Amino acid sequence: MAKNTPTEAPSLNTIGQGTIINGDIITNGDVRIDGQIKGKLQSSGRVIVGTTGQIEGEIECRNGDLSGQIDANVKVAELLILKTSVRLTGNITTGKLAVEPGAEFTGHCSMETQRNAPSK
Repeated sequence: MAKNTPTEAPSLNTIGQGTIINGDIITNGDVRIDGQIKGKLQSSGRVIVGTTGQIEGEIECRNGDLSGQIDANVKVAELLILKTSVRLTGNITTGKLAVEPGAEFTGHCSMETQRNAPSK
């Protein structure tokens, strides 16, 4: 007889446009930022920063898809994508980096392996 076990769907957290958070955010799920964060954002999933998103502080995640205004050091264990509309000031440490034409990045970039993965 088959045993039914509930599976956990990864959570998706959204910080909407007009929302301002001063402080750190730690999540095991994915997160989308369309508002403002001043502090550290740590996710063991994917971080998406929309075109209206603003982050000042630090970002640490497994995968990143960045647009908007970011003044932060960024650590991504696997793949970081800098979209056309991103304005990033800070240092990047990532496994893989993809930069779209038009993206602005000021800082240093270091390509490293999985050892940068955020702890769960």
